Amino acid sequence: MKYRFNIRRELKVVAVLAVLFGIIAFTERMKGDVTVSAVQVSMENIHENHYMDEKDVMKLMRLDEENLKGADLKNLNFSEIENRIRQSAYVRDAELYSDLKGNLMVTVSLRRPIARIIQNDGPDAYIAEDGAIMPVSEKFTSRVTLVSGEFVPKLLKLNNIHEQEEGRQLMLLLGIIREDSFWNAQIAQIDMDHKGRAVLYQQVGDEIVEFGRPVDLETKFRKLKVFYKEVLPRVGWNKYDRINVEYEQQVVAE
Repeated sequence: MKYRFNIRRELKVVAVLAVLFGIIAFTERMKGDVTVSAVQVSMENIHENHYMDEKDVMKLMRLDEENLKGADLKNLNFSEIENRIRQSAYVRDAELYSDLKGNLMVTVSLRRPIARIIQNDGPDAYIAEDGAIMPVSEKFTSRVTLVSGEFVPKLLKLNNIHEQEEGRQLMLLLGIIREDSFWNAQIAQIDMDHKGRAVLYQQVGDEIVEFGRPVDLETKFRKLKVFYKEVLPRVGWNKYDRINVEYEQQVVAE
């Protein structure tokens, strides 16, 4: 197969590459000549989580804003500063970039808690929506489902509860509760024993729900919802002390 040399096409390719490399070189040169004029911190999810503010981010960056102004952008290691911010358990991600005017832009995405771990003999903690363990904060308290019981110390030893099978099961259980408006309003607390078996405590009614291990979730919640919608309205919400949905094809109420 013969190759036909098209000088016009080749010149166009060369011209495009020359412009592209010129833009890159110009941008790098401009960045090297630009000094920091201001630092702007943007917090994603700030309306839902108030665990951190702009001052906390600046502390994580380990940069003095006053001394930072006037510094050469080329002397800043953006990746290193981003990693400093990500070291906070409250931070899901961080991005650092600058414009040609010298504005240093910092975008921080905060984790969202979905449950609070409580214990009698130690500090509480939060479980984030990605499974990470977050410490509690003096600045803000989230109204989320409580998690307690003998299994809690095992969770607190993990950086992320997805690292353990029982933790992954708990995340699925919490997910169903969050996504269903009825369960999100009704279930106040999950108590887990040392084997990972769950007991659910209700917002309305005095009964406890013996749920068993967080498996077959859709089947168990379907049985439980039928019981709440069809049985309890007839007999009264305080008729039973215990409801068990652990066993297949049945609901035991006492």
